[in-house]
Amino acid sequence: MRPIVVFDTNVLISGMIWGGVPYDCIALTHENKVEAVTCSEILDEFSEKLTTKFNASPSRAADIVAELLNFHQLVKITNKLKSVTADPDDDKVIECAIIGGATHIVTGDKKHLLPLESYQGVLIVKAADLLVQFQEKIS
Repeated sequence: MRPIVVFDTNVLISGMIWGGVPYDCIALTHENKVEAVTCSEILDEFSEKLTTKFNASPSRAADIVAELLNFHQLVKITNKLKSVTADPDDDKVIECAIIGGATHIVTGDKKHLLPLESYQGVLIVKAADLLVQFQEKIS
């Protein structure tokens, strides 16, 4: 069974702007080696950061989101899950993972998400850790 992942906004930004290991993780979806799920709330935050922090035009941000949606299944969340009291913005990532049946959340959030290590059986890992784990499985 292929891993099912949710990419946190910071991984999407890193991968789509700078490339590197976060992009390599996202590229696994293009190669059909992992499945990815996301939600409108994550994509909205991603798009907003592209335009406000990285000066992408709204149409360019929409194109990048559309590109991601070619390889990500969109799930609808309820926004009722409250699990990250220190940063309620992260609740959408966890809820997306639970509703989407994810095996992994891939994040760079060292303050709130990574310290959890897992939530209801969903592993919370850095991009490099997912890549290492995945490469070990195919070697």
